[in-house]
Amino acid sequence: MIKIANQLILILLFFGASDLYAQDIYVTPNGNDTYSGTKEKPVATLEAARDLVRHFKSNNDLPKGGLTVWIGAGQYNQLKPLVLNENDSGEPGSPIVWRAIRDQKVSITGGRSIPSEKFTKVTDNAILRRLSKEASEKVMQVSLKELGITDFGQITQYGHALTVSPAPLELFFNNEAMAMAHYPNQGYTRIGKVIDSGSVPRNRDYSGRGGVFEYSDPRHAVWAGQKDIWFQGSFNYGFSDDNVLVESIDVQKKQVKLATPSLYGVAGGEEFQHYIAYNILEELDSAGEFYVDKTSGILYFWPPGELKEDSVMVSLLEQPIVCLEGASHVVIRDVIVEVGRGIGIYIERGSNNLIAGCTVRNVGTSGIFMGQGAKQTFPGITHDDYEGVPVSRDIGNLQGHIYKYTAWNRKAGSDHLILSCDVYNTGSGGIYLSGGDKRKLIRGNNGVENCKIHNYNRRNKNLWSAINIDGCGNRISHCELYDSEWQGIYVRGNDHLFEYNNIHHVTLNSNDTSPWYIGRDPSDRGNIVRYNYIHHCGNPKRMNMGIYCDDSSTGVLVYGNIFFKMNTNHGVLFSNSGWDLKMKNNIVIEPSAATFEISAHYYTWAANECAPMFGENGLIRNRLTKNVNVYELPYREKYPELLEYLIPIVEGKEWRGMRSRGNELTKNLIVGGAAKPISLLGGQYAQCKDINNFQTDQDPGFVDYKNGNFNLRPDAAVFKKIPGFEPLPFDKMGLYTDEFRKVKK
Repeated sequence: MIKIANQLILILLFFGASDLYAQDIYVTPNGNDTYSGTKEKPVATLEAARDLVRHFKSNNDLPKGGLTVWIGAGQYNQLKPLVLNENDSGEPGSPIVWRAIRDQKVSITGGRSIPSEKFTKVTDNAILRRLSKEASEKVMQVSLKELGITDFGQITQYGHALTVSPAPLELFFNNEAMAMAHYPNQGYTRIGKVIDSGSVPRNRDYSGRGGVFEYSDPRHAVWAGQKDIWFQGSFNYGFSDDNVLVESIDVQKKQVKLATPSLYGVAGGEEFQHYIAYNILEELDSAGEFYVDKTSGILYFWPPGELKEDSVMVSLLEQPIVCLEGASHVVIRDVIVEVGRGIGIYIERGSNNLIAGCTVRNVGTSGIFMGQGAKQTFPGITHDDYEGVPVSRDIGNLQGHIYKYTAWNRKAGSDHLILSCDVYNTGSGGIYLSGGDKRKLIRGNNGVENCKIHNYNRRNKNLWSAINIDGCGNRISHCELYDSEWQGIYVRGNDHLFEYNNIHHVTLNSNDTSPWYIGRDPSDRGNIVRYNYIHHCGNPKRMNMGIYCDDSSTGVLVYGNIFFKMNTNHGVLFSNSGWDLKMKNNIVIEPSAATFEISAHYYTWAANECAPMFGENGLIRNRLTKNVNVYELPYREKYPELLEYLIPIVEGKEWRGMRSRGNELTKNLIVGGAAKPISLLGGQYAQCKDINNFQTDQDPGFVDYKNGNFNLRPDAAVFKKIPGFEPLPFDKMGLYTDEFRKVKK
């Protein structure tokens, strides 16, 4: 009794008698962390608010219906992540809600603002001589060291099959990402004649030799002798990006030598074999560019507008800005998470968390990242030889680890929802959605809904899409995904649902890519793509697809979608030797190639890969018998089709899975376009049934074809031409208005 009384006295002394019972908690930048967290006495930091929540929980003093942490207007700079774990969980029906005070702007950042008055004109003649005349008049400078900023981060090699590294210090002006000084300002520079492709790690050449090639632009001579110059681009294949340090520039030979190899080596001759050069002071020649001199600690910047209070921010925090690690029944809503070198919001374990009405922007890697990443332990660039270990709060070489261990349960938790959020200006994809167990086919029930995601490839490119998804039983719905040279959705796993999304203006400048991609694992079955509007995608000068079911894909249903202005030259749906791919009841408008294209690639360009893919310890065999086992439950029962996949036709040379089967193009409306509905490439083992499709050059009965209203009138001709054709919910495709997204955009 005496012990309890003493505890109560301590609580009274700290919080005041009126604070013995749970309350909503208030936090504002001008609060004080010694205060009690009431509306009248708010705390100043998010950590202090979290500690108050923990205090109430430890005293079993949470009210029925939950508790709200109200966050007042202002900027909350996180020098370390805000971590919410099991101690910060709510309960079913009684969540812990973190939200902005109504109609107030709350920014949780991993950086800090640079006072506008700290910027001055450049007066150092040595610097001015390196700038153009116009730049010397426009560029401003600020000493980061004088502001106490001494960690400028590191530029590292990153790209296809490489570790995703935190960004170095980045600069943001009026909430937009600025670019490191680079050349050219628009477009790319083509790779010239290749002298030495360098070592090719993809072929297990780990000698570490960088490529050598002739440069095609005389501007390179200006950079000769400089250190820390980087080239970013596609050095061989248009689906494989890289960021490589320049070792030297030989002006006499007009050659560049790269310091390290690129995964596939260096090649030239194709338009997509190109790069930009950056981190070069001389190229600070246009508004919106900056350069950091790491020796002097001075940041040089050409502002694209007037410098005002809080208009300039720099990123500092390499870890995620906000972490939910084991927390459940937590809501984060109506806040901005921005300006970090790594992940915006990280989610691991837990259940029933909601991220709603938030903006996540201007971060160095992924906007919202669900599940663990992987630390690479294999030295250097690798692919099939990859080894790694799961790690929290870091992406690492996730793509390498999951390529080898496709059933990896990334501990993303379950029943999480990312709702009505805007994610943009991210470095390595928008949202990574995970959850469930692929090996056991246990659903994660995690979702991304009504989110707008764009401009999501400032750093990493092709493998990092607007939304990446893995695991089992997750959902992407009503999202708008756009503005990328690269892919829209990248898929691994089983039984995911993709519905009512609006995907446009993606894959604009990449090769062998698509708005929606899955491939190289026949056990990834049960995925449904329905009621999506996919339009204005691709590039007529590139090899692009629409729905890309790459090597050995199986069990995908494409139903009720509308495809319009698809600049695809390999099919609106394309597959290399796929099984059980069904494309039914879709509307395909003005296709530039076949609606459904199947390639018998194991009998053509991939003929030499058959034994390495299907034979002992082959990639496909391992994915069907080691990563999962299709001969055991639950796969044997749920996907009996796969029991035949590895049956040999010719022992050691040919297997049934090499021959496509079970593919159907059924009851689709195809409007315009000269190509036949189905294209079969590579001979008799490219198979697809053509069942009751209707192709016409006439308006089939759209409400307003000219203005892009693709609802069908009740008297539309298609209903007579295709008995049983179901009208599509065109008006429901894309974003919708809700409590968090007030206006559909």
